Amino acid sequence: MKISFILNGVSKSLEIADGNTPLLWIIRDILDLKGTKFGCGKAACGACTLHVDGNAIRSCSYPVQLVEGKQITTIEGLGNGENPHPVQQAWIEEIVPQCGYCQPGFMMATAALLDKNPNPTDDDIDNTITNVCRCATYYRMRKAIHRAAELNAEINPITDTPNL
Repeated sequence: MKISFILNGVSKSLEIADGNTPLLWIIRDILDLKGTKFGCGKAACGACTLHVDGNAIRSCSYPVQLVEGKQITTIEGLGNGENPHPVQQAWIEEIVPQCGYCQPGFMMATAALLDKNPNPTDDDIDNTITNVCRCATYYRMRKAIHRAAELNAEINPITDTPNL
């Protein structure tokens, strides 16, 4: 089956043998983007989190056939060294990672949360970011999520414009 989508802003068209193949394996093995990680294979840990049309999904259990015509963003497309995404910048400032394996998934889940809720409470974070970190850097991640919200607000300030 032929499938077309936009990956990190670039159009892609692939011939896939099985449309039920998890998107994770297409991203990692065929497109050679290794930032998205394999963790549990059951959509429970979140290491494989990426965005499809702006929504955080667990790519280890997401059939590639569902991305036809959609936009996919991986950690490689979130930002870069010269222009990091506010979430990436906050992760650096708060020195979040220990082993770092789960961090791309956490950052992708956080970016999706902040797109929908630019100023999340601790409860919002707890209810939305359900990824698992074996190093237990949750305290630093929570600080980084709040810092990313601040950085995001600096970049995209909300202004009250009176109706004229």
